[in-house]
Amino acid sequence: MATDPLRRRLLAALPPALCAPADTAAPQTPARLAATWASGVDGSYHAGLSLQNKEHLPKHGHGLEAKNTIELPTRAHALLAGPDGALLVVARRPGDWLLRWRPGAAAEPQWAWAAPERAFNGHALWSADGTRLFTTETDLGSGAGLVGVRDARTLDLLAEWPTHGIDPHELLLDAGGQLIVANGGVPTRPETGRAKGDLGRMDSSLVRLHAATGRRLGQWRLPDPRLSLRHLARIEVDGKPRIGIALQAEHGDAAARTAAPVLALFDGEGLRSVAAPEPLAGYGGSIAACAGALWVSCPRVNGVARFDAQGRWQGLVPLPEACALAPESQGRRLWIGGLECAARHDGARPAAFRAVGPRLDNHWLWWPHGPADA
Repeated sequence: MATDPLRRRLLAALPPALCAPADTAAPQTPARLAATWASGVDGSYHAGLSLQNKEHLPKHGHGLEAKNTIELPTRAHALLAGPDGALLVVARRPGDWLLRWRPGAAAEPQWAWAAPERAFNGHALWSADGTRLFTTETDLGSGAGLVGVRDARTLDLLAEWPTHGIDPHELLLDAGGQLIVANGGVPTRPETGRAKGDLGRMDSSLVRLHAATGRRLGQWRLPDPRLSLRHLARIEVDGKPRIGIALQAEHGDAAARTAAPVLALFDGEGLRSVAAPEPLAGYGGSIAACAGALWVSCPRVNGVARFDAQGRWQGLVPLPEACALAPESQGRRLWIGGLECAARHDGARPAAFRAVGPRLDNHWLWWPHGPADA
């Protein structure tokens, strides 16, 4: 957690548009986001809905207020909205739990636990027909990356598919309905948790798997083996689909790490990194496609880097420790979560909000099932 003086300096450094009063910063529709965060009181972890409250908050416009919360056993990472109104929460890697839960409903939460010698890697994805859930996992014995294939209703494990790499992280369906997996490629050992091993053995790659059988259909790597491919977002360029990938640099040299790119683009056939005109500390926390642009959160430089769909630089939107990104359902406005502060951006003008918790986790999402503010 940043110290109080540092937090005050970061918030004071926000431009006037990000500190607009409530009457000019109020959104056209109420904010509805699902988020996970750590409590500023006792450090416990929680998930819940983050809803706009109606009270004016000095300096930060409207606030986002937590509703329908549930305590989590450990820190969370990614969230998914289910078509049935449930929220799926995935433990941070190396994790051992999944949670499916209906905010505001009386039904008991549904927990699923990792199989023996397996760990969840933070992300999951519904199949196109909604009958299966794909989870990125690691075989703790061999270190091999896996996609767990689960029954979407029971969360029971049905099959495991190799990702042909290590440290698989986010996954999505491409325009053709096949499964794309980002192998982060960072070696770890089960006895040391998240501690990184021999980075000289890094092997990050993007893999396309058949979404029905898990058969490998293709695999791509960047020329720089110290760039870890981690988070994914789909976007179109002149009607042609592309995938943006947020990168995290693992160079031993600090200068090389600071200057490293945070974005790569995949056009279905080739993979290339994209340079930025200013250093972004080599760390992309998350990525989203919104308002015709690719947005890569860069918490180490306190902002979100914006690129057009072809990878051309469009600037840095400042926000203290910006990381979580959530496009609204129509893809016209983006919500950015940072340290005690959040922003909504429509591609032209930002507006500021107080965040739901003192420290949001890496991801949140726009909640499509109504405010449910009981």
